[in-house]
Amino acid sequence: MSNLHVLKVFVGEDENGAAVGGNPLGVFLDGPEIPPSERQAVARDLGFSETVFVDDLERGELCIFTPASELPFAGHPLVGTAWLMLGEGFPLEILNPPAGEVPVRQSGGMTYISGRPEWAPPFGHLRLDLPGEVEALPGAPDGYGEVDVGVWAWEDEAAGRVRARVFVPELGVAEDEATGAHAVRLAAKLGRTLVIRQGVGSIIVAEPKPDGMVEIGGKVEIVEEREYGGKP
Repeated sequence: MSNLHVLKVFVGEDENGAAVGGNPLGVFLDGPEIPPSERQAVARDLGFSETVFVDDLERGELCIFTPASELPFAGHPLVGTAWLMLGEGFPLEILNPPAGEVPVRQSGGMTYISGRPEWAPPFGHLRLDLPGEVEALPGAPDGYGEVDVGVWAWEDEAAGRVRARVFVPELGVAEDEATGAHAVRLAAKLGRTLVIRQGVGSIIVAEPKPDGMVEIGGKVEIVEEREYGGKP
């Protein structure tokens, strides 16, 4: 039996201040308990958009799986895992996914990680004129049914506020609630700090840095901690 933490990452707030949105994430801090040959099946069984297996708590070494494939880098899994590890007493400043060293920090109730745009999947970017057009989409827009795409519109261009939805069929996820890797790509493309409202109300802050990295951050909540005894 392995111990599974289920989190919600990039949690936003509604007009009454109640938590809304957040992308579910599974994290195994005892990653070595699950053999590498079984991890893809475990991620598929859990069904989260991503599941993280931490192989070295002291060094922050980990791997990330969607239901369909392994990723070298992904935003919400790294933000969520950083939040969890810091809360569990591991004062790390760097996470080590396969892509490379990922800086970590916390401030004002937010957890931040930084990554290079080229580490993220090559999302298509489709800009619409109005946020309502983004919200009205019944699914991935025409022509994007088999490729990863972020659809977005300005809510307030002067303030850098964006409404977005992200569809990632190539990774086995029809629509993602909150996509940090897309936020990295979009902030790098636009060259400015963004506050992205994605899905039903998740909030991602993204800021390009002088060294070419993009920092993304948000709020994280614990959903549950339980034993996992699935048989892949």
